[in-house]
Amino acid sequence: MDSTVSILANVVGATSDWVKSVFEFQFAKAVIFEVNIGGHLFVEGLLLVVILFLLSQKSYIPPKRPLTKKEIDELCEEWAPEPLIPSITDEMKHEPPVLESAAGPHTIVNGKDVVNFASANYLGLLGSQELLETCTTALEKYGVGSCGPRGFYGTIDVHLDCEARIAKYMGTPDSILYSYGLSTMFSAIPAFCKKGDVVVADEGVHWGIQNGLQLSRSTIIYFKHNNMESLRNTLEKITQENKQAKKLRRYIVVEAVYQNSGKIAPLGEIIKLKEKYRFRVLLDESNSIGVLGSSGRGLTEHCKVSADKIDIITAAMGHALATEGGFCTGNARVIDHQRLSSSGYVFSASLPPYLASAAIKAIDIVEEKTELLVKLRQNIAMLTKGLSDIKGLEIVNDPLSPIIFLTLKKTTGSSMGDLQVLEDIADHVLKEDSVFIVTSKRSTLDKCKLPVGIRLFVSAAHSESDLAKASKTLKRAAASLLPVQD
Repeated sequence: MDSTVSILANVVGATSDWVKSVFEFQFAKAVIFEVNIGGHLFVEGLLLVVILFLLSQKSYIPPKRPLTKKEIDELCEEWAPEPLIPSITDEMKHEPPVLESAAGPHTIVNGKDVVNFASANYLGLLGSQELLETCTTALEKYGVGSCGPRGFYGTIDVHLDCEARIAKYMGTPDSILYSYGLSTMFSAIPAFCKKGDVVVADEGVHWGIQNGLQLSRSTIIYFKHNNMESLRNTLEKITQENKQAKKLRRYIVVEAVYQNSGKIAPLGEIIKLKEKYRFRVLLDESNSIGVLGSSGRGLTEHCKVSADKIDIITAAMGHALATEGGFCTGNARVIDHQRLSSSGYVFSASLPPYLASAAIKAIDIVEEKTELLVKLRQNIAMLTKGLSDIKGLEIVNDPLSPIIFLTLKKTTGSSMGDLQVLEDIADHVLKEDSVFIVTSKRSTLDKCKLPVGIRLFVSAAHSESDLAKASKTLKRAAASLLPVQD
């Protein structure tokens, strides 16, 4: 017993002497800024070594145990999948009127003949006897469809003829056909704009362009609608703040005639900004082909801007040309690139041959019958004048635009509230006076923030009585359904 106590006493004494020697070691009595740090330095160093050692050790991972069948069943019973579609609201249940005849200047809705301002049949070519005969001949020769994409035995000679005719008409080296109007925009944009590129777009562009921008995965920056000062500031900010801007591909995306407002883009100013800040321009001429310019060649002709100053021009052919599909036109390199990299061209069945034949004939008619352009502009001016003093609504479109766009002078405070008021007016004039108009109702996918409005598509085929009837009925409906303005 005595020996055990003696050994323990020796160990404690030795430990005490070691600790004492540590604290009396040279560095243990260091003085920093007249403060004696004692043995702290050694102790802290020792703690640091211990901490690093513990951190370097692998954490304990309990062994994995597979779930039992009972546990799996319980988890499955608790799981609730997300709904496949969003809940249907009352606004979504609205059923639009159904047309029972061709969408000409007059059509049949619910068994009644109505004046049609809902179809973008700008030159009145829909139902044209010349187009019908051309389509009939093409149907007899080629059949209905092509049954294949352009790169896989879906190219027919009439497609090549149509592309050459479009290029000649637009004054460009080459063009490419798409089988669907909207697919032109949301296929051509991602073919050129890629991740890392910068795209500056007008906030009022239609959904087809919005979708193309989203698919491109580029950096998208919107400027105020048709506001050149906003565009200039945006381009200046991009080039000044981004040191890599000069090394990036940069684009400006605009519409010639905006579907969501009826305004016309000031192309001359856009070109000046493009050249100053070294951007490329993508212009959608869907609502200006066959409408603007002395021979209907669109905004470039209207603004006297050479087509070769626009890098990419796109257009849907379902408006003034009264056919279907779309095209992109420009230099040969721009067109050839799309033949290999544009999804809407590579993977979609080509445009039915009879529609390509109809497009060729429609362009011929536009060039030969310039009186159609004159008549369209007269009708636009007449309807604009007739609606100029309408109560509670105001015209916001450009005077030369074929889209008469009416918005509320006094908003209800919400877009949905405004839309409901405007739809009540549209329903009223259809039921009471047989005038067919539409609102700019947008899908849940459309991110356009412009005010909603009533949209009237003017046609060269409308008679003076059609225009007078539309003016009177709209004025009467607005006076009865809108609150008295202060």
